[in-house]
Amino acid sequence: MARGDHPMRTPAYGGLLIAVAMIGATVAVRRGSGWPGWVEPVIVVVAVVACLTGALLTLRDRTPPRRPGPRP
Repeated sequence: MARGDHPMRTPAYGGLLIAVAMIGATVAVRRGSGWPGWVEPVIVVVAVVACLTGALLTLRDRTPPRRPGPRP
């Protein structure tokens, strides 16, 4: 494993991205009345994209490891 290439780093970043997207969408919806009308939908769409990206990052490492084949 190379330096800085920890296998559990990607799921942690994905979970953090999901949490930030959820907090951002919550703030946008709660404080949406004082902002221009286009800001809330834009923040919610960005949050949905960030949440999907975070889910892909989190679930990317869920594939079972490949077993090494027989050595000749």
